[in-house]
Amino acid sequence: MKYKNTLQKGSVRFIIFKEDATWYGVCLEFNIVEEGSTPQEAYMLLNEAAQGYVESARKIKARPHILNQVSDCEYESLWSKLQGAEDQKEKMPSVFSFGKINLNQLRNNASAPA
Repeated sequence: MKYKNTLQKGSVRFIIFKEDATWYGVCLEFNIVEEGSTPQEAYMLLNEAAQGYVESARKIKARPHILNQVSDCEYESLWSKLQGAEDQKEKMPSVFSFGKINLNQLRNNASAPA
C-alpha cells in the first residue's frame, strides 16, 4: 500500500475552529486535537503536538500508517465544507484557519497562521 505521508515527507491537514468558548486545533491525519483559549494558542499547541508526534515516529522508525490515520468523520466533513468554496471561511465564522502543513515544516514552524 502506498502512503501519502512517510517518515521523510508528506503533509497534514489542520483546522482551527471555535466551539462554544473554546478554540480547537485538529490535525486530521494524526488524530490530534488540542484546545486553547485563543486560536493562536490552539494552533501553537497543535503544532507542538504534531512536531512531537513526527519526531517520535522518526525516532522509533514507525511504520507509515501512523502518519496516515483515518480522521473522525466530523472533522472530515468540516474539511470538505471548507474545501467546497473560496468564501466558506466567511460563511463559517467559527473557523479561524485551515490548510496543510508540510511534515518538514513541523520542525521549524512555530508561528501561528495569519
